[in-house]
Amino acid sequence: MAVSRKKTPSATHGPAARPDRLDTRVLETFVGYNARRAWLVVTEVFAERMAPYGLKQADFSVLSLLAHNPGATSRQLCSTLDILPPNLVSLIASMDSRGLIERRPHPHDGRAIGLHLTPAGEQLVREAEQTVMQLEADTSARLTQRERETLIRLLQKIYH
Repeated sequence: MAVSRKKTPSATHGPAARPDRLDTRVLETFVGYNARRAWLVVTEVFAERMAPYGLKQADFSVLSLLAHNPGATSRQLCSTLDILPPNLVSLIASMDSRGLIERRPHPHDGRAIGLHLTPAGEQLVREAEQTVMQLEADTSARLTQRERETLIRLLQKIYH
């Protein structure tokens, strides 16, 4: 004999009744989970807004570092950005073919080559940095300026 169960109002309403919503309270206690969720939001907006420039995150980071550190070497870039040398080689080749960077002999190390932005690279990075500043403001709009500064400082404590 089948037993008929009557649904109570609490069983049909509220978060427990939504099969698409899971209880994430445990995950939300983990730094990694929260950092990744925030990263996903920021990177999605980043990808959308950098598409007109033809830049990915690593491209933007390299160009920005070169804008603020003219003559940096590939070794310095790899170390700073935690990029494997073979990956940087193709990234640099792509930027070179786009006319964004140029190689020059390093002034202090005859074996090293310094990387510099071309005028086109300088223009691109100026525009891209402005776009990134705006997207950062947009994606962190729920934070006060002080909260944003604190968040950045706390995240840096994890990886420095």
